[in-house]
Amino acid sequence: MGEANGHGDNNLACVDMSSPDLTTTAARLRQACMDVGFFYLINHGLDLELLDQVFEQSKNFFALPMEQKMTVLHDKNHRGYTPFEEEILDPAKQSKGDSKEGYYIGREVPDSDPRSKKPLHGPNQYPSSEVLPGWQETMERYFDEAMKLSRRVAGLIALALNLDQTYFDKPGLLDDPMAALRLLHYSAEESHPGLGIYGAGAHSDYGMITLLATDDVPGLQICRNKDAVPQIWEDVQPRKGAYIVNLGDMLERWSNGLFRSTLHRVVNPGVERYSIPFFFEPNYDCVVECLPTCCSEDNPPKYPPITSGNHLLGKYKITHQGFKSDKV
Repeated sequence: MGEANGHGDNNLACVDMSSPDLTTTAARLRQACMDVGFFYLINHGLDLELLDQVFEQSKNFFALPMEQKMTVLHDKNHRGYTPFEEEILDPAKQSKGDSKEGYYIGREVPDSDPRSKKPLHGPNQYPSSEVLPGWQETMERYFDEAMKLSRRVAGLIALALNLDQTYFDKPGLLDDPMAALRLLHYSAEESHPGLGIYGAGAHSDYGMITLLATDDVPGLQICRNKDAVPQIWEDVQPRKGAYIVNLGDMLERWSNGLFRSTLHRVVNPGVERYSIPFFFEPNYDCVVECLPTCCSEDNPPKYPPITSGNHLLGKYKITHQGFKSDKV
């Protein structure tokens, strides 16, 4: 059936990373993760001037002629440029691909490293330094800082799940994560859900957590209950200096459905929009199965174990028309 678009206050919780009261902060985060799986992250400590530089350099890249952007077309390791409409996140409802273009940057894994044999692992590719001076250095610096922040958030999530703060630091979980920085540029094409035209089709994120930085253009919407008829969509407003953090499918599986990986989409208002998500995923070989604090005799595991890598590969093959990996 149909859907209803909400335009009011989304009432997302704010999680303050500067608070010395970890118990209260973890409890606030736990409630947000149970209620909706989205929250604002404030006082996070990441250099906002650096974030401004990343946005500026992102705009510089997307302003290049198409022939130059195509020289760094995304490769078998899912690194590089993805053109407009290459991604279709909600094939059942979309009449064409997302009205956005992107650029993927992963963790640098040299060809000489044995890990490069795994899918989604390998060296990054970057635009020429002659064309975009300082671009690679800016992205690498931000990637490192976003990794550090993601690990801090993972520690809070562990506390929120009644685990030790260092639980996810164990070998085999997040010690070699498949983190990915993605630069996104949405065209000025106005979205029309009734016609199947979206900035980004409805989807839940695939991994553990996403740190989303946005410009001041709205467009992000969430649906708290994907099975509701009609679906109710709420706007998530940009908040200066704050990240919008959401949980992915693997954390929902890990928590046995206690924490939510929530459906979201981008409905473009008809102007250009830029955003920068940072995806923090478990190790490729990590077996994602119910955490010990999330099940009991009365609440057995709801999901079968799955490796992080197989989960991501399956999702990319469905949603990215050009994605192929010859690694096994």
